[in-house]
Amino acid sequence: MKTFDAIIVGAGHNGLVTAAMLAKAGKSVLVLERRNVVGGICVTEELQPGIKVNSLVSGGFLRPDITKNLDLARQGLPNTPEKSGLVSLLPAGGRLRLSNNVRETAEAILPFSKKDADKWPDFVAFMNKAVGFLEMAYHTGMPRLPKFSVAEGIPLALLGLKLRGMGARDMYTTIRLLPMTAREFLDEWFESDALKAAIASLGIHNANLGVMSAGSAYNLLHQFMLRGGWGQPYASAEIGNISVALERAARQHGAEIRLQAEVSRILVKDNQAVGVVLASEEQILANQVVSCLDPKRTFQSLLEPELLDPEFGWNVRNIKMRGISAKIHLVVDEMELGADTLVLAPSLNYLERAYDAAKYGQISEQPYMEITKSGQVVSIHLQYAPYKLKGAAWDENMRQKIGSLAVDALEAHFPGIKPKVRFQKVITPLDMDETYFQTEGDINHGQLMLEQFFFMRPIPGWSNHRTPVSGLFLCGSGVHGGGGVSGISGRNAAEQILRG
Repeated sequence: MKTFDAIIVGAGHNGLVTAAMLAKAGKSVLVLERRNVVGGICVTEELQPGIKVNSLVSGGFLRPDITKNLDLARQGLPNTPEKSGLVSLLPAGGRLRLSNNVRETAEAILPFSKKDADKWPDFVAFMNKAVGFLEMAYHTGMPRLPKFSVAEGIPLALLGLKLRGMGARDMYTTIRLLPMTAREFLDEWFESDALKAAIASLGIHNANLGVMSAGSAYNLLHQFMLRGGWGQPYASAEIGNISVALERAARQHGAEIRLQAEVSRILVKDNQAVGVVLASEEQILANQVVSCLDPKRTFQSLLEPELLDPEFGWNVRNIKMRGISAKIHLVVDEMELGADTLVLAPSLNYLERAYDAAKYGQISEQPYMEITKSGQVVSIHLQYAPYKLKGAAWDENMRQKIGSLAVDALEAHFPGIKPKVRFQKVITPLDMDETYFQTEGDINHGQLMLEQFFFMRPIPGWSNHRTPVSGLFLCGSGVHGGGGVSGISGRNAAEQILRG
């Protein structure tokens, strides 16, 4: 029986990044995927014959160093992502457009507030500096607190120098930003409620948080980094092209990829991962196993409980997943929305009220929505739709309710759309769990919250992709730098493994 250098469990985009990088370094790699398509959340699938849709996420792009390292341009992936603006839908047909063009955006803000328009260039300059720090932080291995080694201290020292290099004012503002609420952070910059709400929508995107929740400013910065601006990148393109390019790169470097090959158990001998067992009972051996699944599913479903000490198991059980969003895809005739990302976030109070429902396990009757269009398909990201409903279940009635909520909200801003909808598909948080293996419908593999970021992700003491089982690593979004489509977790895991 062949023994691989590494088996990657799950062909999500992070798993494919890890596989391609390890294979490029000369390792024999096998990727095992339970579905019949690669990509995880970064996937484009057929909605109807001849009509494709970005199933779970509307946009995203790999970090430029990953694209360059794996020469993905040769695999058909552009080096520069296609970007879109963010258009806030306001009452009485009002619109506010934010784009990467600073001058144009300042002019768009002017009717709402001259003071805010004047401040816009400084705000964007700060955000870009803060993103530079966050990029470096995500590429810096976090110390395994309370354990700490000299080797871990050197990258942290360099990160500190990066922070100091921002200048005293921006350094202070960046440090303060991370634990702040989105509302508090934006109140320090702007006076227009419409502008603040449009920006704050990034702070709650895919997060079980409100604009008045601590840490929502951090998620705002994280989302701004992922998008490379305000609107969703590749919003009108097939995001699955990212996964296809990664698959081609991995295979080109010698990695093997098997679809419809579900892993049921990780083989462990003398506390060393030695391979996996498939649902078909086939055993495959490897020197290392790398899980692209979320930490909860990895440790609770693929390992025997006695392999983990009680404290570690307790910490894993307490990882907060809390999926909060649903996806609605509409096939619509004759509707022009343009290439921008639309957002239903008319005011800060509107967004906070939408979150209020989720606190009680209810679906928001007036939801926050992000809307994109590709061809005939209008895709709606809807919050808040909690995975854990109080006094209800995700049955067909709830599925129809979510679809009606989305269409009704869209109709209010685009009158006459209802008769043009000829097909509708609703993906609930339960669907995300059962079909796409996103535990509790959380596509971030763990909420981006203050107690679950940097050295506390996925749990304190285990922030360096390693696990209590020797030779078992994590490379999915549940580890440091993860959340959304970026490839950061996969890249960092590969680098950690190659360092030995």
